[in-house]
Amino acid sequence: MLLVVGRIGRAHGVAGEATIEVRTDVPDERFYIGAKLILEPPAKGFSHVTITSLRDHNGILLLKFAEVNDRNQVEALRDTLLKADVDMTDEHQHEDEFHVQQLFGLKVALKSGVELGTLDDVINLPGQDLLSIKAAADGREILIPFVLEFVPDVDLEKGIITVIPPEGLLELGEAKE
Repeated sequence: MLLVVGRIGRAHGVAGEATIEVRTDVPDERFYIGAKLILEPPAKGFSHVTITSLRDHNGILLLKFAEVNDRNQVEALRDTLLKADVDMTDEHQHEDEFHVQQLFGLKVALKSGVELGTLDDVINLPGQDLLSIKAAADGREILIPFVLEFVPDVDLEKGIITVIPPEGLLELGEAKE
């Protein structure tokens, strides 16, 4: 499965190093010399990059890629997502662990079983993540904080995320619990 592990940020220096916004809990397993990462969207002329050097600079990950030679090329890749091909069977996940990408498209339902819609996105914010749900009734966006209090169950096998929205968040009348 392809997982987003980072995003290319600003260029650092003139030799083609890129600052990386890390989007993985296991950066040492995703970012290493020789690792091939897929670009999304693909850049002009290539669809992946190969890490040739990495270092920490004041808490910021800096990567150099074989395919990128200078600052201008890094700037052209700015905001491009980096994806890694991860074998989910090797992930040794606990029952309550999952990758965000596994959640997209799952049904979202109230504890009572009333379906709200499908998960469209997970929005990463500094304080907490938000579930962005496309409402089944009218297609509007419903945002629910992705915390245990409001999202008590994620069942990957059944394909259902159970939510208990904060009081007053939903204006669905009969769908309220």
